Amino acid sequence: MSDGAPKKTESAGVPAWVMTFADLMTLLMCFFVLLLAFSEMDAAKFKQLSGSMKDAFGVQAEIEVRTIPKGTSVVAQEFSPGRPDPTSLAEVRQFTIDSNRNSLDALSRELKAINETQDHARRLRLALKDEIDKGNVAIQTEGMKIIVHIMENASFESGLADVRRTFLPALKKIADLIDKNSGEVTISGHTDNVPISNERFRSNWELSTSRAVSVAHELLKSPTLDASHIMVTGHADTRPRAPNVSTEDRAKNRRVDISIVRGNDIDQYSTVSIASAEAGLENSEEVRP
Repeated sequence: MSDGAPKKTESAGVPAWVMTFADLMTLLMCFFVLLLAFSEMDAAKFKQLSGSMKDAFGVQAEIEVRTIPKGTSVVAQEFSPGRPDPTSLAEVRQFTIDSNRNSLDALSRELKAINETQDHARRLRLALKDEIDKGNVAIQTEGMKIIVHIMENASFESGLADVRRTFLPALKKIADLIDKNSGEVTISGHTDNVPISNERFRSNWELSTSRAVSVAHELLKSPTLDASHIMVTGHADTRPRAPNVSTEDRAKNRRVDISIVRGNDIDQYSTVSIASAEAGLENSEEVRP
């Protein structure tokens, strides 16, 4: 071999750190394999992860909708809650209303008004006992309203609107028992369905109204009555107490009613509470001479 031929060089081999790196990687792999072997798989999280992977790769599935889809609030997107400013007071006070207390207060006022109405009706029945026994007057109560029915046979001549002199003492008794605390007083005239037409009255409308006015004039003679609390109406035969089919029923319809109402909001009260309270009072009521 000539001295001019090229010399063949031998490789020095892989670096020494490669072996250490390979050992570390092997140990790490064994470590994670052991962790996986000792761990418990969460099925719910696995399904969630698999679903996320499906969505990421375009895999679609039907999902049952249990709630109604809700829109996005523009207010929530565009506005943020305001920051409260500090106040000079160290505490925050709020005015609240107890609805149950208000209901109980209203109910107690209703019951009190009903008791006053029943007591007023008792005094009227005692004062008008003779007229009631004769059938000339009838008294009934409806919640906080007292209705005194004055029948025609004792108070008016047939077809006339002037109060009989013999009935004036009864009207005075009624007027004396009506004071400023009694409430609104409505005097309404009523007739039967038999038409009337004479020199003074063209119809039952005029007759019923004129009779109510006559009663109002007699009641206003009492100094305890205030004219601003009295209203006069005429209804002719539009509000009968009984069907106009017999002489007795027509006699019931020919009347003048005096309605005494405690307050102007009687129709706004609870019908059940009024009826139950009134029934208890009526059952215990006894009229003595």
